[in-house]
Amino acid sequence: MINHNDSQDEIGENHIATSANNPVRKDAFDITDDKKIELIKKDVENILLTLGMDLSDDSLKGTPNRVAKMFVKEIFGGLNPNKKPSSSTFANNYKYGEMLVEKNITLYSTCEHHLLPIVGRAHVAYISNGTVVGLSKMNRIVDYFAKRPQVQERLTMQIVQELQKVLNTEDVACVIDAKHLCVNSRGIRDIESSTVTSEFGGKFKDEQTRREFLDYIKLDTSF
Repeated sequence: MINHNDSQDEIGENHIATSANNPVRKDAFDITDDKKIELIKKDVENILLTLGMDLSDDSLKGTPNRVAKMFVKEIFGGLNPNKKPSSSTFANNYKYGEMLVEKNITLYSTCEHHLLPIVGRAHVAYISNGTVVGLSKMNRIVDYFAKRPQVQERLTMQIVQELQKVLNTEDVACVIDAKHLCVNSRGIRDIESSTVTSEFGGKFKDEQTRREFLDYIKLDTSF
């Protein structure tokens, strides 16, 4: 039986969303970061006051400003397209033709349903068609798309699509294994479970190539 008192917690039937793009308004960057911090600071202040907190306390009086700066400058900084990492590519002069795997990329994101952390690892691979990208750029791409209110399915797709664009090849794959604190620390409070998502492009849709990639990463759940 559905408890209609929980209707405010609904996230819709299509919680994965219908696009690989984050639902960002067209006017999202019409105001400066400083203005956003000023507005968010007031909102956080109101939340804490509504909860009954005494903001004159030394421990709390700086919290609204700290949270506002964190939202804009750090954990949601990936919403700003100006912060997108440049991804220089280089000719594959050594003719390396096998897959390149960057595994165990540390991932911190934020669930867009409860604004609680997503913590895990991303594993990314590609097969060069003539160009290669610096290894650190793969980490930076993961970090850029993670620093948004996210769902893991969308994040996985965004990482693959960006690398496909950068490398001019469909042969890109990504697997993410992450814990969602909206599951681990609230609601069902299952601290052991993690979520695995994958996106396979081009040659990685072939069972043998996909299996080679999965054998390389051998998911480590020790985070």
